[in-house]
Amino acid sequence: AAGLLDDLGGRFLPNDLWARVAGMEKEKDLIERRVVLPLAEPERAAQHGVRPPRAITLFGPPGTGKTTFARAIASRLGWPFVELLPSRLADEGNLAAALRSAFARIAELERVLVFIDEVEEIAPVRTEPAQPGGIHGVTNELLKLIPGFREGDERLLVCATNSVRSLDPAFLRPGRFDYLIPIGTPDAGARAAIWSRWTAGRADVDVAALVAASELFTPADIEHAARIAAQVSFERDLEAVAGPPGAPLGATTQDYLDAIGQSRPTVTPAQTRDFAADITAHARF
Repeated sequence: AAGLLDDLGGRFLPNDLWARVAGMEKEKDLIERRVVLPLAEPERAAQHGVRPPRAITLFGPPGTGKTTFARAIASRLGWPFVELLPSRLADEGNLAAALRSAFARIAELERVLVFIDEVEEIAPVRTEPAQPGGIHGVTNELLKLIPGFREGDERLLVCATNSVRSLDPAFLRPGRFDYLIPIGTPDAGARAAIWSRWTAGRADVDVAALVAASELFTPADIEHAARIAAQVSFERDLEAVAGPPGAPLGATTQDYLDAIGQSRPTVTPAQTRDFAADITAHARF
């Protein structure tokens, strides 16, 4: 099994990833209740008629943490994490055949979380007429593989997409995917938690000001701004000839605000409007 896992590029992740997910408590709580607990407690779930999920899709704007959540679920369950990269599978020549081969090898594992990011690349809305050798055959193959994958008791397929509306309706229907879960930009409370993590909870940093200045920032955007501010502080310390005794080290509130001002949010207002519409049209949890 270890050799097969290595051949698939899979691995066991550190067991603290779930605890390290900062902010996003609403999404984290939903995934915990709907996905993690039924899989972690299958016998107790069965007593209540709850069927553990076998496949879920996470959707939302880029950078909001969909991959982080997929990895954290595997960490929380203690299952190996296998990411299938469509671009890498395509290098084998026939993407549909490569998918079929990968799922056949995955079926030999006792338990596994399989992650496919940007799944719209291999399951887009199908148009007519189909082109010979086109993406239709790949989408059809994936549609055939999911029911077989769902037969395993300790398996979970997690797909992620930035554009749920671009996915083929047959791909998303109940029976293939149990839940379609939105992952949006962090609200004010979540941003406060994320900023507190990156500022190490320092009392001299005005987290409320950072939260107000970073509306629409994703967790990745906040991390980027925090790194810029930390780098500025580091370089200032290296260049200082002398400073007042006991001068505190570390980025200041103004350093963070300047970094926020220099950063361009990944998510645009138009994308947030599209995301809200997608929640209404597609979310299922």
